Amino acid sequence: MKNINYLYPYWGSEHLSATEFIKSAKDLGFQGIEINIPNNEAFEKQFLKNITAIRNSDSDFICVVQQVLAIKLESVDEYITSVINRLERSLPFKPDFINSHTGKDYYSFEDNCRIIDAIENFSVTHNIPIYHEIHRGRFTFHSATTLSYLDKYPELKLVGDLSHWCVVSESMLQDQEQILEKIIPHIKHIHARVGFEQAPQVNNPFAPEWKSYLHQYLVWWQRIINEHKTLDTFTITPEFGPYPYMLQAPISKEPLANQYELNFDMKTFLKSQLISSS
Repeated sequence: MKNINYLYPYWGSEHLSATEFIKSAKDLGFQGIEINIPNNEAFEKQFLKNITAIRNSDSDFICVVQQVLAIKLESVDEYITSVINRLERSLPFKPDFINSHTGKDYYSFEDNCRIIDAIENFSVTHNIPIYHEIHRGRFTFHSATTLSYLDKYPELKLVGDLSHWCVVSESMLQDQEQILEKIIPHIKHIHARVGFEQAPQVNNPFAPEWKSYLHQYLVWWQRIINEHKTLDTFTITPEFGPYPYMLQAPISKEPLANQYELNFDMKTFLKSQLISSS
């Protein structure tokens, strides 16, 4: 593997214009961005203009678009329609790949498979890779149930956010090594956030009380990188989020750490720790 590219998350930067967001990513030394495009026509136009301009000057700049739907009561057919509409909105931005929050944890295996089929068909039709994020509330909400889908779809690609499985299992997955061994080869992109047994995000991964947790995630992330060393590049998004992921002090509502500093510091830390070549 020649290099690891780090992407700047839009999550938590909703107060910025598209121009300001992309400029921040470049100024902070990120090689690309990952964004769930807001439902705002003016923002979309500005974002398209800016992402096109920056790629004209830097063809290696990476754009990852997320497919994340608001939670609402809907039939599976309605859900599929909403997903496809959302994916179609991503096309003008020519993403390197799409990160999809796919399905629902309470849908049946058969219904989630219908959703996966629709998304995978879209991926093939438009020649855009689509990765399915490991996330609570989606078909990937638990490691063991995810295996059933990988058995049916052996080419399925995942975004590795293992913090969610730690919360769902209320463990650091010590008893799931055989499952992880089967799933890690499917992880094609990492969300670098440190969670623990009771929440998907610690307040500060570099605080001494979280040292063992940071080490465990680093071991997992290195295993994923090792699995894909034949690739030219790999992508990681440091993804510490705002409230409610970021805990606040009571009453004052002051965040216990700075989200933006954590994501920058995680990029710096991983660049010094992860080994991308043999």
